[in-house]
Amino acid sequence: MEGIYEHTIDAKGRLFIPAKIREELGETFYVTLSSETCLAAYSQEKWQKMKEKVNAMNTIAQKRARPLFAHAAKCELDGQGRILLPQNLRDFAGLLKDVTVVGCGETAEFWDSAAWAKTDTQEVTPENIKQMFMELDF
Repeated sequence: MEGIYEHTIDAKGRLFIPAKIREELGETFYVTLSSETCLAAYSQEKWQKMKEKVNAMNTIAQKRARPLFAHAAKCELDGQGRILLPQNLRDFAGLLKDVTVVGCGETAEFWDSAAWAKTDTQEVTPENIKQMFMELDF
């Protein structure tokens, strides 16, 4: 998934998912906590692989992964391309109104727009881009 898209959450907690992101996530997908102050969305296929990987881990590692599954929501697109984000997930990411949907390869992230702007400014520097290209061996 690629791209940055600006949207809003309505009063009922529904978020519009951009068509290009919907194509890759599918009609039904999973949204959960992220390691940053945002939410992460996974296709059903990617989610199943994550579950299998966690189930193969030792008990201590499984316990560390517990919050990812405990706070996950299975989301289904409505007829207008929206999902209902549960309140606990919106609270975790600070999603009140303005949301930035960010394509991140195999996942999408849902950010509070102000938090995303700050993060994006900090991450998009010539030094960071150079380091990324070196790590990717480009």
